[in-house]
Amino acid sequence: MRNPNIKTIFAPKIRQYLINMERIFKRKLYDRLLEWKRVQNGKSAILIEGARRVGKSTLVEQFAKNEYESYILIDFNEASDEVKSLFNNLMNKDFIFLQLQALYNVVLKERKSVIIFDEVQKCPLARQAIKYLVKDGRYDYIETGSLISIKKNTKNITIPSEEERVTLYPMDYEEFRWALGDEATVPLLQTFYEKGLPLDRAHRDKMRDFRLYMLVGGMPQAVNAYIETNNFSMVDYAKRGIIKVYQDDFQKLDETGRLETLFMEIPSQLSQTNNRYKPYAVLGDVDDDKLLELLKDLEDSKTTLFSYHSNDPNVGMSLTKDNSKFKIFCADTGLFVTLAFWDKDHTENIIYQKLLNDKFSTNLGYVYENVIAQMLATSGNKLFYYTWPKDETHNYEVDFLLSRDAKLHPIEVKSSGYKTHKSLDVFCQKYSHIIERRYLIYTKDLKKDEETLLLPVYMTPFL
Repeated sequence: MRNPNIKTIFAPKIRQYLINMERIFKRKLYDRLLEWKRVQNGKSAILIEGARRVGKSTLVEQFAKNEYESYILIDFNEASDEVKSLFNNLMNKDFIFLQLQALYNVVLKERKSVIIFDEVQKCPLARQAIKYLVKDGRYDYIETGSLISIKKNTKNITIPSEEERVTLYPMDYEEFRWALGDEATVPLLQTFYEKGLPLDRAHRDKMRDFRLYMLVGGMPQAVNAYIETNNFSMVDYAKRGIIKVYQDDFQKLDETGRLETLFMEIPSQLSQTNNRYKPYAVLGDVDDDKLLELLKDLEDSKTTLFSYHSNDPNVGMSLTKDNSKFKIFCADTGLFVTLAFWDKDHTENIIYQKLLNDKFSTNLGYVYENVIAQMLATSGNKLFYYTWPKDETHNYEVDFLLSRDAKLHPIEVKSSGYKTHKSLDVFCQKYSHIIERRYLIYTKDLKKDEETLLLPVYMTPFL
C-alpha cells in the first residue's frame, strides 16, 4: 500500500506550527543594520540580499519596529498598482510621501522613520528612486531583494550608488544555537579553539549537536518547525516547501527547466569524484553563452555557493580563478540534505535519526564539505579550491584555500576520523613559501599532527 501523504499525516501539527510562525530569531545582521543607521544617518540606503525564505523581511521589520518611531513596509509582491505608480514620477516627493502615509495609515516623522522596500526587484523604478529619496534626506530606506541581480530586473534602470549591499545568509551555527536557547556553546568552543585544547568527553555531544544543525539547517521556517514539533518529518516538510518555492522561481527565470536542474543536481555532482561540477553532463548540449547566463543566475539567486578553482594559488586568488572549473554547494546544508533524498516523497524520521547518530552507512563526505563551505562563506570568505595531477588517473585536491594577509591557509576535509592528509602535505611542500597555517577538518577532537591542526568541524567558523 502506498504511504499516505505527509500533509495528511501531520495536518494538525502543520496547522499548529504555522500558527506559531511569528517566532522572531536573533540574527547577527541586526548589528550591521545598527551600524549603518548610526554611521550613515540617512546618507545611504541599505539593500539586504539573500535567498527566498532566509528571513530578510522578518529581520528588517523587527529592526524598524525597534529602532524607529514609525515605518512603512511596502511589499512589492503584494503592492497595488497605485503604490507602484507613485515611483513613476519623482518631481513631487511631498505628494509621494503623503500618499504612502495615507495608503498605509502611518505617520512618518522626519529622520525618525524608515521606509522598507521589500522584494524591491518587483518594482525596478522604486529601486531607481532610492538615489533621489536618499538625497531628499527625510527618511531612512531599507531594501530587501531575492534574485536581485538578474538582468531583466535591472536592465532598464540606473542602479543607485547611494546603496550599501549586505547579504543575509541562512542562520549560522551560533544563531541556530541561540534559537534553541543556548548562548553558551559557541563562545565556549571558541575558547577551546583559541587555547588549542581538545574537548575530550564533551566532544561526542558537541558533534551530535552540530549534526542536528546540519540536518535542520538555518532556514528560519525549518528551525521553527523543529522547535515547534521536535519532529524531523515536519522539518523535512518545511524544507521541501522552501525548495519548491525555489523551483518556481527558477521556472519563472528559465522556462526550459535547465536552471532548476542545475540546482537540483548539486548533491549528485558533489557526491561524485569529479573534482568539480560538470554542467554539460547535467544539461546535455547547451550553448556556452546560455550556460554562462544560467550559472550567473544561479549564483545571483543566493541559493547556492560557488567555489572556483585557483589556477595559481596565491593571496590574489580572484585574479587566477578558473571560471570553467567550479564546485556548487547549497547555501543551506539542511536544504542540501533534503535535496539528497529528493527521490522520496518525504525523508523519514529514521533516516534523520541515523544521520543524527552517525549511523548512516553511506559516505557523507559531501555533506560535510557543503556545511564547511557554508560556514566559511557566512564568515566572509570567498571559496576557492585547488587540484593538480597525482598520476595519470588521479589528482591531489585541497578542498578550500583561505587568504590571510600575504599567506595561505589550506584546508583538507575528511568526513571521519581518518587522519592522513597526503594532499595537504604535498600542497604545503609545493607552496611552502606562502603557507602560514594548515588544517584538516574532520569529525574527531582537536589535535595537532606536526604542522597540521586537526580541527573538529564545529570549529570551522573560528578560522
